Amino acid sequence: MKVAVAGGTGLTGRHVIEALCAAGHEPVALARSTGVDLVTGAGLDAALAGVDVTIDVSNVTTMRRAEAVGFFDRAGRHLLGAAARAGVRHHVALSIVGIDRVRTGYYQGKLRQEEIVREGAVPWTVLRATQFHEFAEQILERVPGPVALVPRLTVQPIAVREVAQALVALAAGEPQKDAPDLAGPRVESLADMARRLVRSGAVRRRPVVPLWLPGPMAHGGLLPTGTGPRGTQTFEQWLARRRR
Repeated sequence: MKVAVAGGTGLTGRHVIEALCAAGHEPVALARSTGVDLVTGAGLDAALAGVDVTIDVSNVTTMRRAEAVGFFDRAGRHLLGAAARAGVRHHVALSIVGIDRVRTGYYQGKLRQEEIVREGAVPWTVLRATQFHEFAEQILERVPGPVALVPRLTVQPIAVREVAQALVALAAGEPQKDAPDLAGPRVESLADMARRLVRSGAVRRRPVVPLWLPGPMAHGGLLPTGTGPRGTQTFEQWLARRRR
């Protein structure tokens, strides 16, 4: 099976490509470095020739609503349009648990991405997953200064490798529309995750101060509300691998 991966050179995309190869599929990475621009649509038609399934794990680094919505709107429309022209039989999109409850600027963009998938002509599956184990480190990287203010959140982090494997398994099957939410094995405090990262020496040493946020985000808004598949690797196990 020939599978095109939008965002195939990013954090998630690299794992998806690896999982596709391990399963015996033929992956095609859609990224600027491979001559494809999702935002303009350049290179998409040629890259999707003969493709059976598309997996979208593309991303943009912003918390601004306008930028996030603009990126996911343009990228989604171009990708789904080209997929329909190429006769792609199944489109799989990665989304995030809780984006309909915690409506931050970035999550508004992800909601727009989901809308485009649902409205498109290509049969689809949307998989919502919880934050990756890398989430705490990403937050710390974006917080300057001698003290790290980390949102007081509860999350249920999952290994990105396990998310990639789930996406590949879905891609090999029939379109499901909304797949059950995928989450990690344990609920964690984001601030505590950040402290453990600092203590491990994986990031710059500085105090971590929890920052209270109003609304659903502070009250479990990012956690799954129903049953669904769960990953196996805990944050502590992931961190132990980082220490090696």
